[in-house]
Amino acid sequence: MPVLVAAPTLGDLLKFELNASFNREAVTLKSGTVYPLGAVLGRITASGKYRLSPAAEVVGDEGAESAVAVLLEAVDASSGDATGLIAARGPVILSEAALVFDASVDQAAENDAKKTQLVALGLVTRTTA
Repeated sequence: MPVLVAAPTLGDLLKFELNASFNREAVTLKSGTVYPLGAVLGRITASGKYRLSPAAEVVGDEGAESAVAVLLEAVDASSGDATGLIAARGPVILSEAALVFDASVDQAAENDAKKTQLVALGLVTRTTA
């Protein structure tokens, strides 16, 4: 019998949110990527667009190395800029297991640094069952 696997849902990521009208924003995501639910995002200073937050500064995408939001929906921006809904400020509790980091964030210290940046905005992660 085949095993069925469900895609992650908002309930898997978002464990508590005080006020959606205050905590969420619609933003423009940089083209060239399929963004998954729970993507940890940084904001590009020059354009104001968001992208997966890399471990270090990327030429042309300066500013995005600081984690400033978490994507609350999967968005396909592979063929052009797209709009996405983010958790931009807290109080919000997110499942640590549901966060998706840029491929360059591959060390535990880098992962912890991203989560610390999110905590400064009130976006707290918790280990959940």
